[in-house]
Amino acid sequence: QVQLVESGGGLVQAGGSLSVSCAASGLAFSTYAMGWFRQAAGKEREFVAAISWFGGSTNYKDSVKGRFTISRDNAKNTVYLQMNSLKPEDTGVYYCVADRNPPVGLELRTSVIDYWGKGTLVTVSS
Repeated sequence: QVQLVESGGGLVQAGGSLSVSCAASGLAFSTYAMGWFRQAAGKEREFVAAISWFGGSTNYKDSVKGRFTISRDNAKNTVYLQMNSLKPEDTGVYYCVADRNPPVGLELRTSVIDYWGKGTLVTVSS
């Protein structure tokens, strides 16, 4: 049974930093591109960041470029998202995802994601 378990969410002030992690089990981790989506209250789920199988390639939503960094440790079956200079509009539930056949450029799409975590809430106060 595949499980993606997020951790590290919480409350932070605008301008602050937070790191979220996702521990994967039940899948051949290094054969999946990994990523993060988020969903704010009343809004659609949106792509945030993705990383290729061995971390050689990454892709980010434009609004988080330069502030967020995605990384992975295949020995620990874990993917991370370091978030700096957080803004209130970064608030939402952050979901870890695994994609066995990611599209070119790691433009992950909700409709073809193989596995989803249950999410962790990140709240950025102004």
